[in-house]
Amino acid sequence: MAIFKGAGVALVTPMKADGTPNYDKLEELVEFHIANHTDSIIICGTTGESSTLTEEEHLDVIKACIDINKKRIPIIAGTGSNCTQTAIAMSKKAEEFGADGVLCVSPYYNKATQAGLEAHYTAIANAIKIPVILYNVGSRTGINIEAETVANLYKNVDNIVAVKEASGNISQVAKIMQLTDGKIDLYSGNDDQIVPILSLGGIGVISVLSNVAPKDTHDIVMKYLEGDVKTSRDLQLKYIPLIAALFSEVNPIPVKKALNLMGMDVGSLRLPLTEMSDAKAAVLAEEMKKVGLIK
Repeated sequence: MAIFKGAGVALVTPMKADGTPNYDKLEELVEFHIANHTDSIIICGTTGESSTLTEEEHLDVIKACIDINKKRIPIIAGTGSNCTQTAIAMSKKAEEFGADGVLCVSPYYNKATQAGLEAHYTAIANAIKIPVILYNVGSRTGINIEAETVANLYKNVDNIVAVKEASGNISQVAKIMQLTDGKIDLYSGNDDQIVPILSLGGIGVISVLSNVAPKDTHDIVMKYLEGDVKTSRDLQLKYIPLIAALFSEVNPIPVKKALNLMGMDVGSLRLPLTEMSDAKAAVLAEEMKKVGLIK
């Protein structure tokens, strides 16, 4: 059974003025998403600034999210690392805290071979019992998880059950589904490709857009899965300009700006990320107005 179907939010980590995680605001965000039909929360992924959280903060935020949620919707913990032993340790703790699964980004910077990727993911998955989602985002990591590698891991490791595909390469996505007989749980990692990936057998999205438009992002997926392709497609196209604005600077700079424009007060970013430029923030605000997120 899939960890979730629909729209999982790649949740931001709210910060206080002093730059520390804001747990009261985190609780507000969790409640906001549950009330607005978000199907899963992905905590401490890229959008959650995992790369600049200390290991202690990273684990504390994961545990807090799980505790706040109280098993109402699935919680997936971002536990990836370019150090296999670190990823194993983080994944074990997430399992101990009660996470429903882990999302493990491909190792960054050290640029492992495909054999190295297989060994890395196999070691992580064998250390835990909860499901593992592979996360392929070569634009950030410098390495692509090839379709054959995804298929080998899916076929040979019982709890590697899904892939978040953010390569942008629809041909690669199609090959993954062909090599796994359409059985791997496929999630779009790009908000502008939700419908195309659903058309290849995907079951959802792990989404930045969901931070600001949770109900409509949920509906893009669920309307499609229910057979209402036109409504799904129309919603996908409606949000294309806003999605472009949300990625006009590196994620999560624009989405944190967007949430603050909505009055959510999620705070600033940690260096080396900086505040959004005024020009691009103005475009973001204009696109948000067009879809009714702000006045």
